[in-house]
Amino acid sequence: MIAKAELEYKWTKVRELMREKGLSGILFRKQSNFAWLTGGGRNCVGLATEMGVGSLLITEHAQYVLCNVIEAPRLTAEEKVEDLGYAIHSYPWYDDQELALSKQLTGSENLGCDVPFGGLSVVGSDIAPLRWSLTHWEVERYREVGFMTSLAIEDAARTIRPGDKECEIVGRLAALLWENRFDFITTFCAADERISQFRHPIATEKMIDKRAMLCVNARKWGLIVSLTRFVQFGNVDEDISRRYDANVYIDCVMMANSIPGQPVVKAFNKGLEAYREQGFEKEYELHHQGGSIGYEGRDYKVDFNTDIEVRENQGFAWNPSITGCKSEDTMLATANGPELLSRPITFPVLEVEAEGHVFRRPDILIM
Repeated sequence: MIAKAELEYKWTKVRELMREKGLSGILFRKQSNFAWLTGGGRNCVGLATEMGVGSLLITEHAQYVLCNVIEAPRLTAEEKVEDLGYAIHSYPWYDDQELALSKQLTGSENLGCDVPFGGLSVVGSDIAPLRWSLTHWEVERYREVGFMTSLAIEDAARTIRPGDKECEIVGRLAALLWENRFDFITTFCAADERISQFRHPIATEKMIDKRAMLCVNARKWGLIVSLTRFVQFGNVDEDISRRYDANVYIDCVMMANSIPGQPVVKAFNKGLEAYREQGFEKEYELHHQGGSIGYEGRDYKVDFNTDIEVRENQGFAWNPSITGCKSEDTMLATANGPELLSRPITFPVLEVEAEGHVFRRPDILIM
């Protein structure tokens, strides 16, 4: 059962924002915000859609779920929204009353919403930062998501054999994730030369020969982790080995500089310095370097102009890449340094020292 104290803490933050903006209530329509405000609840039908099928309305003194009659039974029985402190108001599926109900329940037209909707004030950019610093309840859930996703992707990677199709491998990973009801938001699998050709190699029917890269964004309780693993058949080419080691080092430098209270662009710039030190100065131009993660696959991607400070217990998934390689795991920025949420479980370990921290990172699995 979700701790009532967690929800009350979040409702307080929302109400502080309401008062700051002079609003009578805020309507939350996005999946990510529904999960955040219910301790990991699901209001989705389509896994990869941004909007949910049931919305939350928070006013000065109450919390509501607004949905049509199709969704109300499941949200009551399985998401237990009433037990969490939300009153359900449903309407016929053929008569969308969400906007009218929001105004009726607040007795006001002065409402905010996390997305553009019905002329309400859009406050999504103000809401997102409220999620970034995770509570200790969320951190515990996130650790489990990180461990279980690491195990699933590494188990899937160990099944790869020459002649397997990229799409077959993604199917095996999806099956392992679904065994524990993890959503797979994004998956990539690349064989051989496709690893070097494309930074976003969606799976095809191409068969594996010598190398494979497997990536996933997986979600449970609304929390998302991102990670990447590599498999090699036979000896690893010397150039690939050099690139891989350099790539992991760059990633660790960025992790080590993800420090609460410090500008996040510091980690980005330190990463660019590491690219130069490793002899791959221009590679960062070919793909974004990642950024904050949590209830979104990336809350924001960091670049030269990002003017945001790292929060305590904020998730980050940096993903520096060098042609033919990539390094990606999910971490928490804590007062005691970076905490790896995803990490090698059954894969070989590469120990890397960066900025005074020693990281245990996945090495290439040689089959």
